[in-house]
Amino acid sequence: MSAPPRVPSPCVHICALDDEDICIGCQRSMDEIVRWGRMDDAERRQVLVRCAARGRAKGAYFGDSP
Repeated sequence: MSAPPRVPSPCVHICALDDEDICIGCQRSMDEIVRWGRMDDAERRQVLVRCAARGRAKGAYFGDSP
């Protein structure tokens, strides 16, 4: 039995930080971006929830994200 696929990066290749050091493309913090490769899937899912909340707070559309 194969392992389930890893939680994919939310990067949308619009990489620029706002005044709060949050990426305007994916809504991750600088720390989350740097640590992403070392996170397990549970941590990555938590980051995605925070990204969606940040995006909604800024009026960005995040579809059916958690």
